Amino acid sequence: MRKYLLFTTLFITKCLTLCEAQTTQAPMVLQYDKPATYFEESLPIGNGKMGALVYGGTDDNIIYLNDITLWTGKPVDRNLDADAHQWIPVIREALFNEDYARADSLQRCVQGPNSQYFQPLGTLHIKDLGLGTVSGYHRSLNLDSAIIKDRYVRDGATVTREYFASNPDKFIAIRLRGDINCRIALTAQVPHKVKAIPTQLTMTGHATGDPQESIHFCTMLNVKTDGEVTAADSSLTITHAKEAIIYIVNETSFNGFDKHPVKEAAPYLENAANDLWHTQNYTYDEFYERHLADYKAIYDRVKIRLSGITGNSGESGESETSGISGFSGNTDDLLKDYTDDGGQSRYLEELYFQFGRYLLISCSRTPGVPANLQGLWTPHLWSPWRGNYTVNINLEENYWPTFVANMEEMAKPLDDFVKALATNGQYTAKNYYHIGAGWCSSHNSDIWAMTNPVGEKRENPMWANWNLGGAWLVNTLWERYQFTQDKDYLKTVAYPLMKGAADFCLRWLIENPKAPDELITAPSTSPENEYITDKGYHGVTCYGGTADLAIIRELFINTIAAGKILGVKDKEMEKALARLHPYTIGHMGDLNEWYYDWDDRDFKHRHQSHLIGLYPGYHLSSVSNFSGISGNINSLLKACERSLEIKGDETTGWSTGWRINLWARLKNGEQAYHIYRKLLTAVAPEKTGIPNYSKGGGTYPNLFDAHPPFQIDGNFGGVAGVCEMLMQSQCTMQNAECKIILLPACPEAWKDGAVSGLCARGGYEVSFEWKDGKVRDCSIKARKNGTVTLLYNGQQKTVKCKAGQTQNLKTW
Repeated sequence: MRKYLLFTTLFITKCLTLCEAQTTQAPMVLQYDKPATYFEESLPIGNGKMGALVYGGTDDNIIYLNDITLWTGKPVDRNLDADAHQWIPVIREALFNEDYARADSLQRCVQGPNSQYFQPLGTLHIKDLGLGTVSGYHRSLNLDSAIIKDRYVRDGATVTREYFASNPDKFIAIRLRGDINCRIALTAQVPHKVKAIPTQLTMTGHATGDPQESIHFCTMLNVKTDGEVTAADSSLTITHAKEAIIYIVNETSFNGFDKHPVKEAAPYLENAANDLWHTQNYTYDEFYERHLADYKAIYDRVKIRLSGITGNSGESGESETSGISGFSGNTDDLLKDYTDDGGQSRYLEELYFQFGRYLLISCSRTPGVPANLQGLWTPHLWSPWRGNYTVNINLEENYWPTFVANMEEMAKPLDDFVKALATNGQYTAKNYYHIGAGWCSSHNSDIWAMTNPVGEKRENPMWANWNLGGAWLVNTLWERYQFTQDKDYLKTVAYPLMKGAADFCLRWLIENPKAPDELITAPSTSPENEYITDKGYHGVTCYGGTADLAIIRELFINTIAAGKILGVKDKEMEKALARLHPYTIGHMGDLNEWYYDWDDRDFKHRHQSHLIGLYPGYHLSSVSNFSGISGNINSLLKACERSLEIKGDETTGWSTGWRINLWARLKNGEQAYHIYRKLLTAVAPEKTGIPNYSKGGGTYPNLFDAHPPFQIDGNFGGVAGVCEMLMQSQCTMQNAECKIILLPACPEAWKDGAVSGLCARGGYEVSFEWKDGKVRDCSIKARKNGTVTLLYNGQQKTVKCKAGQTQNLKTW
């Protein structure tokens, strides 16, 4: 008995040692030897609502401030364009007469207003009043502890600065140390005024527009120092100090998507004052510890190492963690070297992965206000594409890594936003499409949950006239259930919203006059793409587009599955699913994007919407259990692969992120990795005048995704892609059986490595280590009792799991 206990103890100890090794990674730090000159070199911090871009200048340290709730506009007019639906039958008539030019023209009659703008909050200047030459500059963002630091020497004296954004305490904090003599000033690009009193600045203002119809804000800044502080005009001057601590808070009058920002405003002045008063409750160090505990509770769930334990290729300098190398040089140089040398740094690949997780934690924690095109960081009064929510791919892509990379809390703002879209989308369904059941959402949205088709009745239907945003977006809600197995959430939140989106689609589908047994959509567009007909017409409006039907097919499959879990049957939806126009394969061997075998005007177009069923959907998958697809699944997968081959490698940042996942889902690890390296192609800041390092998208010096310009979705697509290369999972329709595939698309460059904390559908958390491309050790933790089939090393193992327990599995 004693020998048995000794053996058991040694075995458990061995397993724990292996699990600990899996969580060992290099320090994740972005670092530079000069201040930022351009936005694409600045470093971001954020608490999910407030954000800052730190430039770190020595004479004038510029810090752009943002609040994710500062937008132009007010709640939507739900009676807008109440008769727009009258044009739908006319457009359909033109389409079925094959008059595509007339259909394109008429589509503009079914367009509403464009979205509102996300706007910057303010600009903070910290001007060093010291004299003398500056040397020894260093600037860093530590992802492991969510803090920016910089330092420099002026005239022999060292100045150090720290910056962090606290979620639990709702502020941005800055600590200055050294010989501190500086002037602090607040200003803004939006209408504002600033008042200075000793130790405090107060800035009030509103988003661009009529002050009686706009969101207002109050920014308050307080200084604590051992030196002297004087106030003058709109600035504070600190002199004779060895330390100064700056706290910045902000509140806006935004009170919900359906509340007027002035007449029904949140008490933003009182809220800001309360936030600032709270800064008296703890010391700076205590505040930082609270921030760190909050952040690490999410960030530390996943660790990654894409090389052997002895170090990462291309790095130098040993870290405090035994056996793991960090990188001691500049991140922008590392990125350039990676581009020039063909991608030799595993450290950069790991850093980019964790940077994406850091960004999502930092920008998606505000109820009802998810991460936008720029996350929450912009220095521009008029951000590219309005800084809005683009729902034909970009908002969805923001949340692809949320569950698999173990950050489920970050998707909560999206849940609330989809509820708002469903409320407004009922009116859009009636006004624009004459459909009285369910709801829909279109190409763009904003903080007011706008759902109408956009374009102002004058813009191109290729992007403006598209009504399946809601149908695609609810897939994220289904994913939450798949990963968490929260049946109450499925019943009260996900299923009603999925069912509402599906109800709209059931009535939007019509019988195909070319084949009455089939259902199609008309009018249809494939987001932002253009076809050439057999007669040479270049158009965008069609019927039976593959992207439409892929979204609806995925929605129906998932909604039917969710209903069965809840004991609800929907015969109408099941029949409609069986009648959807099938996928077809084109003359080039690719998956047809259009009803007919037409060519794209641009074969390398950035969108690949017709492949949604492959990723992020799952019904075009080698492990799909759905039998309602006409045609051989392997032939369709081959056609998907051919579509990607035709599109090639050069594309925008977010599209590159998507293609990593598509290739990974096809189990092509080398091609997925090739595209991941493309995503990490160095791109010069937009205003330098220096040619970009690439023809298409890539990565800026601060690791922001280059569309170009900056869009954050590429960062998140890259994180999801790494996860998809390392692990894939799927459950049957009733979640009775789940499959987890380890290393389904792992490239040779990652032949050794480890990852811990990835989440799989079915409610599992998985950690594993591999060597020479083979899984060596694995542990699985289950949220509930269940059975999972694990596929690895060319074999499979069925594992019975108990809720809350971790099983350590020997795989060799």
